[in-house]
Amino acid sequence: MVNGILIDERDNVAVVLKPMEKQELIRYMQREIADTVRVLDDIPIYHKIAVRGIAKGTYVIKYGEIIGIAMETIRRGQHVHIHNIESTKKNEGE
Repeated sequence: MVNGILIDERDNVAVVLKPMEKQELIRYMQREIADTVRVLDDIPIYHKIAVRGIAKGTYVIKYGEIIGIAMETIRRGQHVHIHNIESTKKNEGE
């Protein structure tokens, strides 16, 4: 059963389609190719999971777009959210 979505071949994160618990397997499709990732953290529904390792200071890419920069090294299978990425957008007024 597919329980994750990865839209663009450049994406380094997928979106989980149901709450995932640590050690579960997420199965996602990219075009006609399926892949799996072992979940390293509990992940709420519709949050992101790293499908590849993401080095500290590099871009986090979702749906083919840069959505942030990794504040720490993120391992494949880790939850990706505001605790380990920061926005690339500046606050208005800066």
